[in-house]
Amino acid sequence: MTFGPCGGVRPDGQCEMRPGACSFDDVVPWTGTPVAAPPVAPPLVVTDFSCAPFDPDDVAATARILAPSCDAVLVGEHQNRPDFPPTLMGRLLLDAGATPWITLSCRDRNRVVLEQELRGLHSTGVRTAMCVTGDGRGYDVRPDVTQTFDLDGPRLVALAASLGMTAAVPETPTAPPVRARPLRLVEKQRAGAGVAVLNHVRTPEMVAEFMAAARAAGLTIPVIAAVAVFTDSVSAAVLQGLPGLELDQAVVEQVLTDRDPVAAGIEAAVREARALLAIEGIAGVNLSGSASASGTRVGAEIKAEVGRRIYPEAA
Repeated sequence: MTFGPCGGVRPDGQCEMRPGACSFDDVVPWTGTPVAAPPVAPPLVVTDFSCAPFDPDDVAATARILAPSCDAVLVGEHQNRPDFPPTLMGRLLLDAGATPWITLSCRDRNRVVLEQELRGLHSTGVRTAMCVTGDGRGYDVRPDVTQTFDLDGPRLVALAASLGMTAAVPETPTAPPVRARPLRLVEKQRAGAGVAVLNHVRTPEMVAEFMAAARAAGLTIPVIAAVAVFTDSVSAAVLQGLPGLELDQAVVEQVLTDRDPVAAGIEAAVREARALLAIEGIAGVNLSGSASASGTRVGAEIKAEVGRRIYPEAA
């Protein structure tokens, strides 16, 4: 990784992959040619997309649940749960009526394959790629498989922008060095990012502080803030399983102890979305997480209901 630090720095400054402190003392400025990303019409609601792996029927069924209540679906890429290649997944989602944002990570693809996927996505009608360095694979996950990392996130952003794609980028406001995270996002903008998606944090006030600092540092691209959607202890735990990601424990307890935790979880997500959309510079929200431990289809129904309620709240 050249342009660090990544979003996986632990709260105490330790690397998530190996013993010891993060290798980057501060943000590494973008040294390539600055790329001016074209203006992006940001979606109001982006929803995390999860389905049964390698199941085109489930892809279509889940997309049909989500598409009417969200503007785009964000397809992640997980080290331990492979699925269809990005270009194929994009085509399946387009055919089902959804607008896909496809994540491309540098972990499992060299530069040539990343370029192939970007060109393939563009040719099939997918216009947005979520460009990430990618979490390093755990030592106990597919130990027979190598890891590539020809590029890191910012260099993948520059490649995507050069090929006519809108490059979406993540940022984690609460990962060390916290004071430098707004500048880190500005450097991704200089590399060609057209839109940003924040990882979820404990309170909307923390997002407001981050946005004020980022805009003061020169951020102009639209930003999508994450809304944590959970209705049980498992879906809440998943949202806290990575460095830098936190939930408001008072809200967690309120939802999980409610007589109807599903209804309470939906209401909590809508409240958070409304608070985030009121922040200057926040253009939309990402309904983040699995929403339920009862399966991807149930989780999709829950997120779809949140999406339906956000539109009247936002209006």
